[in-house]
Amino acid sequence: MYSKTQKKIYDGWQKNVFSGVVYRFIDHEKRKTKVLGNAALVPQKEIMTQEHLFDVASLTKVVCTTTVVLRLLEEQVIQLDDPLQKYLPQFQDGRVTLRHLLTHTADITTWIKQRDQLTKEALKQAYLTVQAGDILGKKVKYTDSGMILLGFMLEEIFQENVTTIFKKEVLAPLNMTNSCFSPVQGNKNKVVPTERLSSGKVLKGQTHDPKARVLKEHAGNAGLFSTVEDLDRFVQVYLYQTSFLSEKTISELLYDQTPLKNGDRTLGWDLKDKNRVLFHTGYTGSFLAIDPLNKQAFIFLSNRVHPVDHRTAHVKYRDELVTCYLSEKNSYSML
Repeated sequence: MYSKTQKKIYDGWQKNVFSGVVYRFIDHEKRKTKVLGNAALVPQKEIMTQEHLFDVASLTKVVCTTTVVLRLLEEQVIQLDDPLQKYLPQFQDGRVTLRHLLTHTADITTWIKQRDQLTKEALKQAYLTVQAGDILGKKVKYTDSGMILLGFMLEEIFQENVTTIFKKEVLAPLNMTNSCFSPVQGNKNKVVPTERLSSGKVLKGQTHDPKARVLKEHAGNAGLFSTVEDLDRFVQVYLYQTSFLSEKTISELLYDQTPLKNGDRTLGWDLKDKNRVLFHTGYTGSFLAIDPLNKQAFIFLSNRVHPVDHRTAHVKYRDELVTCYLSEKNSYSML
């Protein structure tokens, strides 16, 4: 199954694009799972296993934040083209809508002075004051800020911190029993570490994203730790028309949802392969590619920032890998 894509993964591992990986192909009821390499290199080597927990970084945006927002849209608790300010009165720019945030078209200024040194309360207040720029609604510009703000909105609606919301509204209903949030409690031996900081400390069980590390239980952009098995349970929502999300919701996700309908983005997700594939990456070396119509998916979990972040080389390799998979997937679909 997917021999060319598997060779591309093996070559990436051999060339040290990542030191370890767990990946799974899903094609209807068929599954192919493979484990390569090491979960950790420092302070000592640790063999990768299928049971390892990964910091999935920005996959938190689609697995958790987007999912809860979609369910609220289905229940008509919120409306897509309403201003965020309607549900989060503390937010100061009344022009920014939920659609803008979900499609990364809000043109929000993301730079916050001394961001990583702020308390979580101070950082939250700083995000509530950000303003949209002149190209609001006119251009896709990927940023963490939108999902952070949507996380604050969820806290306002549910009156609970966002990680508690995610556990109750996503992880528990989908039986994602291995998934959790930073800091990971209990046995850390099965947690894949990420980057080695300038201090020499290797992050293990603490989220790699610095904003989410500050915001802690209020972060809607990152912080989820998960396994290939649990992400499979999430993917099933999109492949098997479960009652968790309606068929209509999933169908509408396969259309460009940007204000100008020309951004190749839908609600929370990137769109690939002529809008047939929902796609999202995680900075630490993960991605999901889901084709709801053909019942196919690709779950990829690597430790590419461990112990050093070589982003440029990784992005080039990842794009080539995804292109290879999409080409091979389509040839399977036509059989």
